[in-house]
Amino acid sequence: MEKLVELISYSQIQEKVKEIAQKIEEDFKEEPLVFIGTLKGAFIFLADLVRIVKNPNISIDFVRVKSYGLSSTSSEEVVITKDVEISIKDKNVILVEDIVDTGYTLRFLIDFLKFRSPKVLKVCTLINKKERRKVKVELDYVGFEIEKGFLVGYGLDYAEKYRHLPGIYELIFSE
Repeated sequence: MEKLVELISYSQIQEKVKEIAQKIEEDFKEEPLVFIGTLKGAFIFLADLVRIVKNPNISIDFVRVKSYGLSSTSSEEVVITKDVEISIKDKNVILVEDIVDTGYTLRFLIDFLKFRSPKVLKVCTLINKKERRKVKVELDYVGFEIEKGFLVGYGLDYAEKYRHLPGIYELIFSE
């Protein structure tokens, strides 16, 4: 049996998204930006973020990686299942993640994207969860710091469930 406990409301998320958008605007003004969202988890966060950033020079693309499957723990093996389709060479790139947990997936993506020679590569995550961090990664824009718990909602899932929820919830497993 599973139980959901709300940790962050939709309105709290929207306030944080606005704050992150303002920081991005300050850092890049109207310089061209490429936002790369990680599928599937970051699609809601990315959509809300790019609608708020006041920059007429935005491009959007996606990358999809697999590291969890239907499990609640990372396999530590990361595989690209959908590659970025636009060139990021010499461009300002913001990689948008839903959650940074162990750091394995993010480290893989940073190295993968840096190989394509962007001018700047920044990392934006809605949730920085340090409980199981195994790999040191630098985060440029962070929404919320959450220490522990299995999180779902606002794009985050467990076995493809709960992405549609408007807030962030802790999923508690009970027998």
